[in-house]
Amino acid sequence: MILLCCAAGKLTAQHSFAFNNGPVMNKYQDSLLRLNEATFNADNNEQRFSLNAQFIKTLVNSLKTHGSFAFPFDSLKKISVVKSADNSFRIFSWHLPIDDGTYRFFGTIQMATKDGKLKLYPLIDQTETIDPNQITANKTWYGATYYEIVPVISNGKQPYYILIGWKGNNTKTSKKVIDILSFVKDEPVFGKAVFGNDNSKNRVIFEYNKLNSMTLKTDKNVGMIVFDHLAPFTPDMAGNFEFYASDLSFDAYKIVNGKLKLIEDIELKNDPNAQDDLYADPADKKNQPVKKL
Repeated sequence: MILLCCAAGKLTAQHSFAFNNGPVMNKYQDSLLRLNEATFNADNNEQRFSLNAQFIKTLVNSLKTHGSFAFPFDSLKKISVVKSADNSFRIFSWHLPIDDGTYRFFGTIQMATKDGKLKLYPLIDQTETIDPNQITANKTWYGATYYEIVPVISNGKQPYYILIGWKGNNTKTSKKVIDILSFVKDEPVFGKAVFGNDNSKNRVIFEYNKLNSMTLKTDKNVGMIVFDHLAPFTPDMAGNFEFYASDLSFDAYKIVNGKLKLIEDIELKNDPNAQDDLYADPADKKNQPVKKL
C-alpha cells in the first residue's frame, strides 16, 4: 500500500482524448489476473502478502497508462471495481484471508478530475485500531470490499455517496457495512451522520452467523436500500452475533431530504418472470389438486 501512497499525487492523464491503449491495458490485466490467482492460492500469510504487494505494484503501473480510467478491469473477478454514476471516480477494493480466519482489506480511489489529472487515494485498512463509528480518512479506512455506490443528491447538489460492502470478520461471524463517502477540500472522508435523526451514527454495521447469508442491496422496485432484519435464534442469545440470522423480514433505508430514513418491515415483491404462470396460489379455492389414477 506504500506504493499507492507514493503514486497518489503523481499520475496524470488527459481524458479528453480517445482511449487507445487497450492492448497495453490487456497485458497489465493478464499479469494482474495471474498475481491475483496466485495470491488467493497461497499457503500462508507470508506468501499471500508478498504476492499481494506485487499485485499492488502492477496495479499502480497499469493506472499510470494513458486513459486507464476507461479500462474496466472486468477480468479480475476477485477484485471489486465500482464506478460512481457521475463517472467522477471509481473504487478498487479487495480482501485477503488471514490464517487466523480474519481478513485484511486493500483498495484505492481513482479520481478523474475536470482538468484531466488522474489521482489515486490509497485506502489503508485500520480496522483493528479505530472506532468502528469513527469518521475517517483514506489512510485510516474501515476496510470493506464495496459492491455498490449510491449517489445522494439534495437541493441539486451532490453531498455524499453511499457505499455498500462486505466486511467479513472471523471464523464465527460475517459483517456487511453501509458507509458514507464525501469529499472535503478534494480529500475523501468516510462516515457521516446521515442515518435519520440519530446523529451519533456515522456508518451502519451488520453482523451475523458466518454460515448464513444476508441481503444488503439497492432495490429499484421500491427505491430503497433493503436488507434482511437480523435477529438472534432465541431471545437469550441477544447481543451474541454468532447466533444472529435473518428472521425472513426486511427493513430498508430510504433517502429523504438528504438523509437515510429507516423503514421497518417492508414488503418486497419479486420481479415478474415467465415462470409466474406455473404458480398456483394455495389460498385460491379455485385451484384443485390433480387426481392421480
